[in-house]
Order: sequence, then structure tokens, then C-alpha cells
Amino acid sequence: MAEPRLAVRRKSRSSSDRKRSRAPVQPIAASSPVARKRPSSGREGPPAEAPCSNDSEEDMFGDYDSFYGNDSLLAQVDDVEHKYLQDKNTDVKAAGEIILGNLQAGAHQKEQDSFSTSENVIVLKSDKERACQMRDSDPADGDQELTESILDDLPLSQLVYFEKMDELSSAFRTSPVSKAGDECVNFSSDKIRGPSSFFAGAECRNRPTDSSSHSKCVLIKTESLKDHLKSAMTGNAKAQTLQVSKTKQLKEAVLSEEIFVAKKTIESSSLDIGPFYGLPSKVKDLFRQLRGIETLYEWQHDCLMLESLQQRKNLIYSLPTGGGKTLVAEIIILQELLCRQKDVLMILPYVAIVQEKVRGLSSFGIELGFLVEEYAGSKGRFPPIKRRVKKSLYIATIEKGHALVNSLIETERIDDLGLVVVDELHMLGEGSRGAILEITLAKILYTNKKTQVIGMSATLNNVGDLQKFLQAEYYTNDFRPVELKEYIKIRDTIYAVDSKTENGFAFSRLLNFKYSSNLEKADPDHIIALVTEVIPKYSCLIFCPTKKNCENVASMVCKYLKKEFRAHREKEKQDLIKNLKSIGNGTVCPLLRQTIPFGIAYHHGGLTNDERKSIEEAYSSGVLCLLACTATLAAGVNLPARRVILRAPYVANDFLKKNQYKQMIGRAGRAGIDSAGESILIVQEKDKHLVQDLVHSPLENCYSNLLLELTKGMQSLLLSLVGLKIAVTHEEVDNFMCCTLLGVQQQLLPKEKSLSEIIKDGLENLKEKGLLKGRISEKDHNSKCLLTITPLGKATYKGSIDLAYCNLLYRELKKGLEGLILESNLHLLYLATPYDLTSSCSPDWMIYLRQFNQLSAAEQKVADIVGVPESFITKKASGQAIRKNVDMAVVNRLYLTFVLYTLLKETNIWSVSEKFNMSRGYVQNLLNSAASFASCLLHFCEELEEFWVYKALLTELTKQLTYCVKTELIPLMEVAGVLEARAKQLYNAGYKTLAHLANANPDTLVKMIEHLSRRQAKQIVSSAKMLLSEKAEALQEEVEELLKVPTDIPGTH
Repeated sequence: MAEPRLAVRRKSRSSSDRKRSRAPVQPIAASSPVARKRPSSGREGPPAEAPCSNDSEEDMFGDYDSFYGNDSLLAQVDDVEHKYLQDKNTDVKAAGEIILGNLQAGAHQKEQDSFSTSENVIVLKSDKERACQMRDSDPADGDQELTESILDDLPLSQLVYFEKMDELSSAFRTSPVSKAGDECVNFSSDKIRGPSSFFAGAECRNRPTDSSSHSKCVLIKTESLKDHLKSAMTGNAKAQTLQVSKTKQLKEAVLSEEIFVAKKTIESSSLDIGPFYGLPSKVKDLFRQLRGIETLYEWQHDCLMLESLQQRKNLIYSLPTGGGKTLVAEIIILQELLCRQKDVLMILPYVAIVQEKVRGLSSFGIELGFLVEEYAGSKGRFPPIKRRVKKSLYIATIEKGHALVNSLIETERIDDLGLVVVDELHMLGEGSRGAILEITLAKILYTNKKTQVIGMSATLNNVGDLQKFLQAEYYTNDFRPVELKEYIKIRDTIYAVDSKTENGFAFSRLLNFKYSSNLEKADPDHIIALVTEVIPKYSCLIFCPTKKNCENVASMVCKYLKKEFRAHREKEKQDLIKNLKSIGNGTVCPLLRQTIPFGIAYHHGGLTNDERKSIEEAYSSGVLCLLACTATLAAGVNLPARRVILRAPYVANDFLKKNQYKQMIGRAGRAGIDSAGESILIVQEKDKHLVQDLVHSPLENCYSNLLLELTKGMQSLLLSLVGLKIAVTHEEVDNFMCCTLLGVQQQLLPKEKSLSEIIKDGLENLKEKGLLKGRISEKDHNSKCLLTITPLGKATYKGSIDLAYCNLLYRELKKGLEGLILESNLHLLYLATPYDLTSSCSPDWMIYLRQFNQLSAAEQKVADIVGVPESFITKKASGQAIRKNVDMAVVNRLYLTFVLYTLLKETNIWSVSEKFNMSRGYVQNLLNSAASFASCLLHFCEELEEFWVYKALLTELTKQLTYCVKTELIPLMEVAGVLEARAKQLYNAGYKTLAHLANANPDTLVKMIEHLSRRQAKQIVSSAKMLLSEKAEALQEEVEELLKVPTDIPGTH
């Protein structure tokens, strides 16, 4: 194995690489890390590590000192020249060979010493094997190999000199010995000619050489060999070289070698997987540099060494929150991208987590040569660009992951997908998103048996069902890097959760905090006593049932804290308030202005994206020590704390589920910082028995949602199965359904209907809606009834449109063609306003009327066209009775359109939320949903030729809704994690394009941009580089596709 591997690497090296890694003539300390093995006395080993050097001041001769000062070298040259040129029949080429032989002899010991043991590189062929090969081969071949090896170790200018000498003597070929030399030079010149173009006429080097009695005459006309060496070495020193760091080249050579080794290792069945779990040692270095990870936990090592993983079986693994599950997934992802050279899909539950992961892995992509592509909100290409060289890591939300898989199946590229990783696998059991996740995984498992599926979660119970569904092995461990201590509090007593005791709780302590009568009234649950035990030195999270409760708790706590709390990191808190003020264009939430000086803030869906990000960063850095938050934080970005307090065992009005409880308390304890984490659940006496059951009950089971979510579940699946031609008969659909989680859990179906009958009803329903055509069943069972999809059906599944709205959407778009008002984008915005938000909208009729009156006459006509007459709004605003029937869903939808219309004009969420008396978080959510729906609408229209006019209009509208900023900031906001406030800072500092950011120095960014840490700066630069690389790759692919010669040109066969 070793020898072919070495041969491949040698052929792939450019001449510039060879020039910089020549073995020196004199035996000195430094050595090339990828030096080739010479015949020796039996010592062998892998190459040494790359030497550290100053890249900006490299020696042109590698490790040579001044050649004028090296008397022994030139004396050797002089002596040999005189000795051999005395014989008139001596070939010039032969002289050159002998001289080089002497030179090599001096360097031989150095070369031999340059090998040292290393686990990270290949094992070369033993000397014994090499000797056998040389003994069995022709002597001339042995000379050829030696000379080729010698020539390969000389600077280019010397090689050129010898080739010129060969050319001069080529006319006098007589000696048989010279034929071996000829072959050697041919081979050598082939090697150095490759991709390099240091000098002209490289293609003419491969010429026959010979010697004759006239060679001496030729030499009289040339300088002495000694002078030639001097002048050639001088020229070599002065020659312009590519401005590429030697160290960088050497590192890249080692990296490519290790990736090759890793590929070979993974292809073999051996469990001895090389440097770092089959990956180059550079990966280990990157985890240390970028994440601060020095070593893996024992469970992580055991998991990565599982035989099932080595055999590429599917795997589900489950550990408590904070146990390090994601690191294992990332190592498996890198193995797939680098060693198996396949694309990877990573599915995450929320947009914010997708963006965080894109930022985190972009640095790895830049260093290791793969692409990281974001599929969230309105971002993502369908189908993705087919890359010829680099592999892609697609990081997607559940919905975008499904659309991506559909596009790969449709274009017959699902085989390119080597691995799918699903975080929070328990979400299979959560509503419509669970149904979509189940559909996605079922399609992958059914259409490509070679794609590996890895699922991970902290909260799984009925693993057996999931194993059957995913055909997966299971690994679990109860490891936590930090011990978790669970407590509950009833009145002023703390009890430890202890399953060994009779009632499940053991007395721990009484709260030691003096409460005044006023404070007792304000804080009956003793929250202040609990938080002051840890803050400000340590961090604390308080999970509250509602958004309003979060704000009340934050306000109450800061009112009763001592003044000393204000002094803790006072300047940084003031900076945070200034930052929030700039985010709100001069406005900051009065409550945050009050709580932040005490190191306290609230965190819930009522914040804008920019505000949430600033608060999370301030908490992570310790500027804020207490967050009052809703349950969404537990499932979102990782913000651990020394102590987690659950304000009540409720989420909104619903009693807490075990899965939710585990996720919340899982945030307690920060690895590497805390020795232990604590969770305290505040319980009222009336809820005591419910809490006993909660704490000691098993986790909830995970059940299929395909039937519960009919239009987004079962019907959506049936439509896309036919549309993608995965299953086109009732029988084939039945077979597919057996491979779903619903198929595994058939025993849970209502007894009155079988799964096959449910499928039949679903297909009939799709026919009635005009989405499918063909007969569902046939009395004559010998004839198959093929189902086909209609254009509307295809547009619906490709646009990921909810089947509940697809016919309504089609009618509204069709009506829009009759008279689309384009004086402004109001009419188009109405069509792009999401249907599913209308039910939660309650218009303020005075605001509605005021906004309507501010519209132009043409814009007011839009309201009339969609079905909301002015008289209706006027009567509603004045409280009059309405006799005429008006569709309230349309009325509410138009009101949301007014919000979006104002937002696109003002690009300020704060002012719009005040104008419409809505929370800024609601406005933010509306904007995000509209951007995503506009993207779906665009894909819907692309499939229906009659809607061609909408394509260009919706492309621009989607972009406006996605960023909702001034046009000049859009290029910066394309970078993952750069939101409006940061984009403004960067733009004002002179970073106005993607190229500016991609080439920025992180240290300079930190100095120029306020509130930017070095880690954030590095992530921004890496993300920008990755995005720029993606765009460049896409253009390159397009160019190559255009220039590709078609194979079916008429008359060519």
C-alpha cells in the first residue's frame, strides 16, 4: 500500500513544492517533513514534523549556506570535472551524473537522519524490499532511479543547466550507457514540467541526449561546470518565486498525505484508524485552537470506536445535555467529507442554531477545504450546486432539510449524500415539524441504502421504535462533565431529589435570608434569596412560564438587590446599553435600561434578533449574570449556568413535560468552570404530587405525527412520493409507509381503519384537490394503476406549501394576474403574507383605518381587490354593526401586510412595533415568516408557467424581506451571524463588501468594531471567506459547464 501512495503524492506535487523541499547537500539539522526514503542501512520511519521558519524571509536554497563559502562543494565539482574530462570519450552527461553522485553521497547521511517516528504519516517501503527491487532490475534502471532521485533534489536552475548540456550533445549519441541517462532525464523533466511555468519552453525539454568524442569540443565553447554551477545557483537565488509560504506548502503536503492515509484506512476494515480517528492531525489542532478541546471524554472515544460506526451502520446515541454529543457528530461529519469524499446534511431544530453552527464550522471548512452551506429561513439553493471538487456540508432547519432532500432525489443526486446527522432526534414526536422530519428520514432510508444516518438527543425513551425506523444501533451513557444536583423548593425549605426515599425528596436545608414584610409580599417564592447565593460571581438562569413573567421577575429582582451589584463590570454594562440603543436606532427597552446595570436581563420571543444576540453574548462573557427566560432558551443556543431555577412547573398554562424539565435543568453546570451544577424547581403545595410524578417518571415516548398533522404530514408525504416517483401505485405507497415511524407504530392506529385504508383515503383526497390524477385501485389486480402528479401538485410539494392553503393560494395568484397593482409592492406583499399567522392577529381598528388612509388611491384599490372594502374598516373603527359578510382571515392578513409594508419602508422594527402597538418580537417573527413564505411562493410559481410574471418580482421581494435593511448592508448581512446592528458597524468602519470582510484581519476588526470579541471576529472572517469561496466555486462550476464539450454532437459518431 505504501509505495503506490507515495507515488501518487510525488506526481501531484508541483515543481515549486519540490524546489522548496530539496534535500540539502550538507548534512544539517532541518529536514523536509515529507522527504522520500533513500536506500539505507535498515533504518526507517515516518517523516519528521515540519520545521518552523520565518515564511517571509525564506532562504532561496532551502538549507544551503552561501555557496561561495562552501569550498568543499566547489572543490568537489572542480576535481571531478578535471578528472573525467581528461578522457576524450567521456560523455558530458556521464560526468554530470558522477558529480551528482558525489554530491548525493555527501547528503546521504543527512537524508537518512531526517526520518523520525510519527503516528501521523505513512510508513514507507522497507530497505529490504527496495534492495530486492534494485537487485532484480536492470543496472541501467537502477542508475536511472538514482539519477532521477538526485536530479529531483537539485534546484530548478541546475536541472535546466544539465538539460541544456544534454541538448548540446544530443547530436552525437553513440554510447549505450547514455540511453539510461536519456530515460532518466526524460522522466525527471516530465516531473518538473507539470503544472509549473517558471520558465519558457518547458514543453521542449524532453529531448534525447547522447555523447560522442565531440563533447569535449562542445565543452570548450562553454564555461566550466564549476562556473555553470556558480552562475546557475546565483540565478536561482535571484529568480522570482511564487509568493507562497514554505511552511504553508509543507503543512499542506502533510495534510494531503494524511487525508490520503485516512481515506485508505477507512476504506479498509482495520480498526487501526490512524492519527485522529481516521482524520489528519490538523483536525485535532483545529479543535484545540478553535474550541479549546485538548482531549476527548472517554465516552466520546468509545462511541467513535464503535464497530457499528466502523461498518457505517446507522446510529442513535443519547446522553444528558452538556455531555459533548455534538463533538462526536462533528468528527463523524469530517470523516465523511474528507475521507469518504461525500456530501453531508446536518439537520438542526432552529434558525439561530443553524446560523451558530455555520459560523462555528466555517473555520474548519476554510482550513480543510470543504464548503459550509446554510439552509434556513429563505436561504438555500434547490437543487444545490453540484460541486466537482469540494464537498459540501449542508446545515439546515427541519423544513429546509426536507426541501433539500426532495431536490436531490428529483435530480438523482441522493447518492452524493453520504451522511445525515439529526440533532434533537426526539423532535420526531413534536407536531408538524416532527412529521416533516419523519418524512425526510424515511425518504433518505428508502431511496439510498448507502447514506448513513446519525441521530442524537438528550431525551429519548422508546428507543426501540426509533431503532426499527432508522435501522440503527443504539449507544447511551449517563456521563455529564459536571455533576448535576436536583432540588425542589417548597416554601422556605430546599429538598434534594432522591429516588431512594419514600416520597422521592430528602430534606437539604432551610433558606438563610432575612426577608422584610415588604419583600415577602413582593417575592413570596424567595427568588431573591436563591439568586443572591450565586450572582454576580456565578451565572444563573430563571425559567418562567410566560414572557410577561420573565419581565416581572427581572424587574422585581433588580429592585431589591443591593447597590454593590451595580459596581460589578459597570463599564461593560453601560457599553451593552449603548449597543442596544444603537440597535433600536436610539431607543432601548426601558425595562432593560433598568435591569442591565444590575447584570440582569430577560430573554424571550419579544426581543428582536439583534437584541437577543447582544444579550446572549453579554451573558456568555459574564457581563450579565442573571437571565429570566422562557423554555425556548433551553432548546436553543447553549447558555449554561451555575444554577438553574424553574419559576414554576408550567410552560404557559400547560404542566411541564419530563422532556422539557430535563432540557431546562440540563443547562446547569458549565464544563471546565463549575465543579457542580444545581437546579431548583419552585413548587406550590398544591402541585407537590404532580411534581413527584414529574421528577421520577420516565421520559415521554416519541410517537409519529403523520396522522395528527394531516395536511403537513400524511397528505404532504403521499403527494411528494408520487411527485418524486418514489412510489406511483397504491401498492408501492403501502410498501414505503411500512418504512416510516408510523409504519413501525401501526399497533397504535385506531382499530376501525388499517394503514392501507388510511393511505387510500389520503390519495383520494389529493385527487379531489386536483393535485394527483389516476385511479387509486382497480378491480382487476393484474393491472397496475399508475398515479401521476398534476402541475399544481408539483408546484405545491416543490414550494413546500401547506396543502390546507394550496388551492386558495393558486386562486389568489390567478386573480392577481388579472390586475396586479405594481405602483408599490403592497399587492405583492399581500400575496407573500403567511396564511398561518392570520388566526393569531387581532387588528386595532383605529390603527387599521389610519394606515389605510395613508395609502395612495392605487394602494387603497388593493384592499378592495383582495376583499376588504373601505366601508368595512370605517365601520369597524367607529364601532358600527356590519351587515355585509367579509372573510376575517383576509381582513387579518391585509392588516399583517400593512405591518410588513411599513417595515420595508422604514426598516426599523422598533418604530413599526410602536406604530401598530405590537411587541417587537412579534414583528420580527412576522418578518422572518414572510421571508420564508416568499421563498416558498417563488418555488411554487417557478413550476407553473402561467405565473412566469411573478418570478422576477418575488426574487427581489424575498431578498427585501430576508434582510429588511438599506441595500448597501445586504452584502454584509449575507454572512452568517451578521445582523443589522453589526452590519452597520462594519459598513461605517469601511468594510462595505463581502471581499472586505473575507480579507479582514480579525485583530484589526476587534480594534475598530465596538463590543466585538476576537472569537466573534475570527468567526465573521471565516464565514465571509466561506461565502466568498461558495460564490467563486459556483461561478467556476458554471464556467466549466459552459465549456464542456457535449458528448452527443451530431455527426461525431
